[in-house]
Amino acid sequence: MNQEERARAFQALHRKGDPIILYNIWDAGSAHCVAEAGAKALATGSWSVAAAHGFGDGQKIPLQLLVEIAREIVAATDLPLSVDFEGAYSEDPAQGAANVAQLIDAGAIGINFEDQIVGKGGVHPIDKQAARIRAIRDMAERQNVPLFINARTDLFLQENDTTRHAGLLEGAITRAKAYAEAGASGFFAPWLVDVDLIGKLCAASPLPVNVMMRPGAPDLATLAAAGVARVSYGPFPYRAMIAWLRGEAEKVYEGPRK
Repeated sequence: MNQEERARAFQALHRKGDPIILYNIWDAGSAHCVAEAGAKALATGSWSVAAAHGFGDGQKIPLQLLVEIAREIVAATDLPLSVDFEGAYSEDPAQGAANVAQLIDAGAIGINFEDQIVGKGGVHPIDKQAARIRAIRDMAERQNVPLFINARTDLFLQENDTTRHAGLLEGAITRAKAYAEAGASGFFAPWLVDVDLIGKLCAASPLPVNVMMRPGAPDLATLAAAGVARVSYGPFPYRAMIAWLRGEAEKVYEGPRK
């Protein structure tokens, strides 16, 4: 498939009640492994990519290195690739769109694009975030790539007390509608785990809803029944792999001392 065909195939995998499952990766090696396991598409996780290359999360990995990693992943498999692009490395709509254009040039067909103010806390006002999404969509259309813009809201992620998530739901729905009008393709609500709230969001959102499979989240069958169209695993595959690697290394280095 060419890039446009991969993009359209990726879009078609987002089905309400029959979600695409994205077991997030961080480099070409993990991409090849997950592809061989049966994945239909690939998606990076920003935390994992940064950690695997010696950086902290929050756009600390250099932009050009991230673009090169995306290029290597695209070359490693034939699957569609979505890149977790955080805040597009700029608060300016035009510059953010230009940065996304580099990922398209690398072969990516989708991005996660979050509304948090990276490194500063809080979230962007709705109109500002919508303008940033619109700039990315306009750029992608000029390049004739139906880019999947997975518009992420950090409203729930920034509220650790899940008992307060119900009070954030209307704000999230308002953002989903505004982001859809601006040209987003999907709506991502990480850290939302209450199945009733997830169901209400799926029912009200004009965009297919993505949730993160994190500790405390409902199982896949429950999420599908709630209307979820995309399930991703965020940093947890990388963290599990590192925990295993550390454990194996400890066995080796502790062994000779016993």
